Amino acid sequence: MTSDPTRAGGTPQAEGGDHNIVDLVGRLTQQGAHLAREQVSLMQAEVREAAHDVKVAVGAMAAAAVFGIAGLGVLLMGIAYYVGDALDDIPLGTTLVGLGTLVIAGILYASGRKKVDSTHMKPERSLNTSPIPPLPPPATSTLQEHDKWPRRQTNAPLRKSSATFARPRPT
Repeated sequence: MTSDPTRAGGTPQAEGGDHNIVDLVGRLTQQGAHLAREQVSLMQAEVREAAHDVKVAVGAMAAAAVFGIAGLGVLLMGIAYYVGDALDDIPLGTTLVGLGTLVIAGILYASGRKKVDSTHMKPERSLNTSPIPPLPPPATSTLQEHDKWPRRQTNAPLRKSSATFARPRPT
């Protein structure tokens, strides 16, 4: 091996002498692209895992809602029986408990609707705090307009320099 830091083609080598700069940049580019692909696939796997966890949680919440509604129905039937037994008229007690439940449901619905109506879905604060600057106008130059631009004169006389350079005389 020679001590010349360049190959026959004139490309500088790394200190190890194994690879030239072009090969090293190429490998670096390939490794960077591979790293980016791996990061994207890792993010996709994390999103898939999180989505699966959300699906399981939503399923559990839906099952809880079904059992909760069934339990509420049984509870209301028990309350209706006790109210009817206290009034010595079970159908009247059931009707009163049903009406009371519908009144409570109506109040809850009206409250929720009022909150939804007062909610603005447009992010006003974000839009007002970070205004987006307007885009600059597009370039509209055409070749015809380019021909109208002033040209630099190339046939101007050359100025003589005040410094003169003397040629070394042969001895």
